[in-house]
Amino acid sequence: MSNQNIRFTPEERILARNLVATLRQNLGNSLRADDEPTLWQLFKEQMRTGQLQRDVFGLNPVVSALQTAQLAFEETGLRRDGIVAIILSKGLQLDKGMEVDAILHGLARIRELNVKTPVMESENFRNLLLSFAEDMRVILIMIAERVNLMRQIRDTANEEAKQRISEEAAFLYAPLAHKLGLYKLKSELEDLSLKYREHDAYYMIREKLSATKQSRDAYIERFIEPVEQRLAEAGLTFHMKGRTKSIHSIWQKMKKQNCGFEGIYDLFAIRIIIDAPVEKEKMQCWQAFSIVTDMYQPNPKRLRDWLSVPKSNGYESLHITVLGPEQKWVEVQIRTERMDEIAERGLAAHWRYKGVKSQESGIDEWLTNIRKALEAGDDQQAVDHFKMDLYDDEVFVFTPKGDLLKFPKGATVLDFAYYIHSRVGSTCVGGRINGKVVPIRHQLRSGDTVEILTQSNQKPRQEWLNVVKTSRAKSKIRLALKETQLKESIIAKEMLERKLKNKKIELSESVMAHTIKKLGFKVASNFYKQLAEEKLDVNLVVEKYIETRDYDLNLNAPAQTRSAEEFNFSMAEEKLLQGHDDELVIGSDLKGIDYSLAKCCRPIFGDPIFGFVTVSGGIKVHRTTCPNARHLREHMAYRIVRARWSGKGSSQYNITLNIIGNDDIGIVNNITSIIAKEEKIMMRSINIDSHDGLFDGHLTVMVDDTSRMEALIRKISTVKGVKSVTRT
Repeated sequence: MSNQNIRFTPEERILARNLVATLRQNLGNSLRADDEPTLWQLFKEQMRTGQLQRDVFGLNPVVSALQTAQLAFEETGLRRDGIVAIILSKGLQLDKGMEVDAILHGLARIRELNVKTPVMESENFRNLLLSFAEDMRVILIMIAERVNLMRQIRDTANEEAKQRISEEAAFLYAPLAHKLGLYKLKSELEDLSLKYREHDAYYMIREKLSATKQSRDAYIERFIEPVEQRLAEAGLTFHMKGRTKSIHSIWQKMKKQNCGFEGIYDLFAIRIIIDAPVEKEKMQCWQAFSIVTDMYQPNPKRLRDWLSVPKSNGYESLHITVLGPEQKWVEVQIRTERMDEIAERGLAAHWRYKGVKSQESGIDEWLTNIRKALEAGDDQQAVDHFKMDLYDDEVFVFTPKGDLLKFPKGATVLDFAYYIHSRVGSTCVGGRINGKVVPIRHQLRSGDTVEILTQSNQKPRQEWLNVVKTSRAKSKIRLALKETQLKESIIAKEMLERKLKNKKIELSESVMAHTIKKLGFKVASNFYKQLAEEKLDVNLVVEKYIETRDYDLNLNAPAQTRSAEEFNFSMAEEKLLQGHDDELVIGSDLKGIDYSLAKCCRPIFGDPIFGFVTVSGGIKVHRTTCPNARHLREHMAYRIVRARWSGKGSSQYNITLNIIGNDDIGIVNNITSIIAKEEKIMMRSINIDSHDGLFDGHLTVMVDDTSRMEALIRKISTVKGVKSVTRT
C-alpha cells in the first residue's frame, strides 16, 4: 500500500477538518497569519505530484500528522513551532518562512535510521542520540508519533510490521517517555505493546479488572471518605481520586511475583492532590501524610520520599503504603497541583510556554553525558552506556557536609571515594553509611549519608575494577595500579642494586635484561613485581646475574668443590639454636647449621625440603615443591644439599590458605570459628573477595607443622559452600 497516492476517504476528510479546527482553537494567537495557507498549499502540491503516500499500514500521512500534533499539544505542551514541524515532517518541503529547522532536521535524521530490531545497531544509536541533543522537542514529537501510531494499528493486517513497531514502543519509546516523566504516555505505550504482543495476557487482566471494578470503586470510596473529612478539617484545599494501575504494570508484577491476578494486592493507588502555594507545598504534603498515617497503619519499608529529593526527571511526590479497611494494603500518593502537572506531563511541563530548547539541567546533563560516551570511541560501550542510563534510575547521596551527589544505580562506596578524590579512593578501606560501617563494595542508596574510611597502607587492587560502577572510578583505579606497579619496580630495582653493590658489582642494564629473560620473564615489569612481592628470591636473582655476567664476558670457570670444613660454626651459634626441637640436618651428619627459610615457598616443619648454599655462605631452605626448585636444580645443582627436619616441631610458622567457595551468608564465620577452636593455631589475617556468587579468600595462620596444617585444611573443606582449600 506504500505506493498508493493520497485519496481522502469521506471519514478521513471529516476527521481532518475536525482536527484542524481543534488545533486552530488550541494554538490561538501563536499561529502566524500565513501558517495555514502555506501548509495547505504544500499539502496540495505534494498530493498533486504523488509525493504523499500512505504508510505500510495504509494510514493517511496528513491525518496521522494532525492526530500527532493534537496529541503532542495535549500531552507534552508543544506549541506553534513543534506543531508546525510535525505537519511539515511528513515529507513536505520547508518553506523559508518556517522557523522550525532544528526540529525538522532532527526528525529527518531519525527517519533515516534503519531500525530492524529493538536491539539497535550501535551506529544507529549514535545517530539517534546525537539528533536528540539538537532540540529537546524532537524527543517529544517522536514519542507522540509512536503513541498515535500504536493507537491506529489495532486492526492492521500487516502483523510483522505491527510486532516490530510494538517491540520498539516497549524497548525504546516507553523508557524514553519514563525518563522524561511522561508517565501517562509511557503507560499507554506499554499497555498497547502488551496488547499486540501478548494478546491473551492483556485481555485476561482487562477482563478481571472489569469484573472487579464495581467492588474496587466501592472500596476506594470507603477509603477516601474519612480521609477527605480529616483533610478538610485540617483546612487543606485538595481533591482525591483513585487510579487503577496499568495493565502492563500488573502483568509485570504477576511475572515478578510468580502469581496470578488474584495475588496482586495493590491494583490501585489513591492520589491526594493539594492546591497549595509554592512556599507551603512541602509543609502541606507532610501534613496530609501525617493525617493519613495517623488513620491507617503505614508500611515504613514502602515509603518513597521524592519530595525532599525529586527524581532526575523532575518528579515530586510522597508515596506511602497503608493498611486500609478490611486489612488491605493501599498505596497513597501525596502531591500538589504543580507536582501533579509535572507527574502527568514530565519535563515538558517546565518549558511548555517557552517554545525554545529545554534548559532543564537534569535532562541536558543526561544528553551531554550520552554525547560524551558516544564520542569516546568504543561502539559497544556506547550502547551499554545508553541502556544503563536509559533504564536505570540514579541514586542521590549526601556527603557528611550535606552536599548532594548523584550516582548511577549500583554505584558503591568505592565509587563515592574516587568521586571525592583519587587519593581518597586509593586508600579507601570502607565507609560509614548513616553511622554504620560498611565494606567498599556496599551499594549506595538514595538518601544515604556517606563518610569514607581510609588507611595510609591501603593500595588499589585489580579486583577493585569489578567493584566500581562508574567509568570515572575505573579509569582512576587503572591509573593507580600503573603507578603502584611503577613504584614497586623502582623499589625492587633499588634493592637489587644494593645487593650487587654490597658485592662490589656494577649493575649492567644489558646483563640484567639477559638475566630477566633467562629467569623466564618476557616482560621486565612482571619480574620486578614478583621481586617486590618477595615471590622471587633476591639472592637467587643475584646468583643468576653473576652467572649471566660471567657467561657474557666468557669468565665462566669450573665451579670449585666446596669442603664441609667450610661449615665451621661457633659455640655461640650452636647455643642459639639449641632451644629449637626442629633443628635442620644437612647432608648425612651435619647438625645445628644456621639457616633461613625461603620466602618464595615458606616451608614449615614436616615439609619435604632441600638446602641451597648462598653466596654469603648461609643456607636458604626451600620446599621440594618450590616454584624455584627446578631452576636451582638445573642451573646450580652443585649448591644444593639434602635436608630434613630433626626432632619434634615446636616453632610456629606462617602459612597462607587459598579458599574458594559459594558466597553464602555466614560462611566466613563458620571458617573462623573452626580456627578459634583449634589449639596452637593462631589466625593472622583473612581477606575475602566476592564476585559472581563466589568468594576467593586468603587465610593466613600460624601452625606448628604439616600435620596440623593438613588437619585444618580437612576441617575447612567440610564447611558447607567451600569448594576447595589449597596452600599457596
